[in-house]
Amino acid sequence: MFLSLGEMPLANSFLADPSEFDTEKRFPLEVYFCEDCTLVQLLDVIDPEVLFSNYVYVSGTSETTRAHYRRYAEAIVELLGLGPADLVVEVASNDGSLLEEFQRRGVRVLGVEPARNIAEQANRNGIPTVEQFFNSALAVELREAHGPARAVLANNVLAHVDDPVDFLTGCRELIDGDGLVIVEVPHLKELILNLEYDTIYHEHLCYFSAAALIRLAEAAGLTIVRMDRVPVHGGSLRIYAGRAGRGRETGAGALELAREERELGLSDAARYERFAGDVAGNRRRLLDLLESLRAQGRTLAGYGAPAKGNTLLNYCGIDTRLLPFTVDRNPWKVGRYTPGMHIPVLPVAALEERRPDYTLILPWNIAGEIIAQQAGYRRAGGRFILPIPEPRIRDV
Repeated sequence: MFLSLGEMPLANSFLADPSEFDTEKRFPLEVYFCEDCTLVQLLDVIDPEVLFSNYVYVSGTSETTRAHYRRYAEAIVELLGLGPADLVVEVASNDGSLLEEFQRRGVRVLGVEPARNIAEQANRNGIPTVEQFFNSALAVELREAHGPARAVLANNVLAHVDDPVDFLTGCRELIDGDGLVIVEVPHLKELILNLEYDTIYHEHLCYFSAAALIRLAEAAGLTIVRMDRVPVHGGSLRIYAGRAGRGRETGAGALELAREERELGLSDAARYERFAGDVAGNRRRLLDLLESLRAQGRTLAGYGAPAKGNTLLNYCGIDTRLLPFTVDRNPWKVGRYTPGMHIPVLPVAALEERRPDYTLILPWNIAGEIIAQQAGYRRAGGRFILPIPEPRIRDV
């Protein structure tokens, strides 16, 4: 173990009423480094039924994410030459926003999403979605019912899975001989170098390096033929993997990324111990900044209620004394209270109505989008604070 963030509530378990505050559950949030395979991981695993069966994260609420999905779909359709006869399956398809982009391009789609409320929304929106948790056994059933897929997509879900080898084995079972398993995960290198400790929460069981992904794919009978860096979620990796054999070899880009990681010390426990010290320093500096502004009589608020924000708020102890409210565009969160710190989540319009002097942007990875949307608030003198990688007031 190299980092303990303390006893934490579940990052997406928003509370409906103050009567729930006293019975809220907390679990240890501790991070470990494996000296054998270099995987960074949590050891405490929460029942996925508790985490995901009724979910509040909706991927389609961010314009940044939607733009990423458009580019993503265009790239895959072109790469594989997809047409109406081809099937694309997305595991953990959420509200179907990515599959919708493939559907618009004439490709047959199927989603797999365990969150009942989100799966129902996707089906209502015309994206055929199976409401189940994905594993290798389900993959066999899906292939029998729908035929093989040219591409199986898994975005920001591999880290959520307690048995990633079985998960990727299932993805392999679903593709045809020339098909690809395409997976996006946040890159461990970015987490460490940019101090993105707020992306650590109970849903994220694993934090992947290129080296760990290469080993994992091999264990599942896959070969990573290509690995790209993509800018979403603070810096991610997109892997393209095919069935092992057929003369496939690990792509040069993947091997180069693994070499870079070794040079940065990501195969050495000492680098992670240094990271833990940097995390503690970030907390001190962020609290100093917020307390200083409050002492000057400045008013504060938050923007967003992302899962990562709840790690940051709870680890730093930022409650309603410092942030009386936060705002969010997600209707599943508005009217509720953030886990642990119990900050009310209001509609985005409240920011311009109440006009706090400073607003802490919790989804800092889409800060540009948020600041552009809040032109009225900025004209009225409002300013923004970014917490990661270094707490700072953002000059627009």
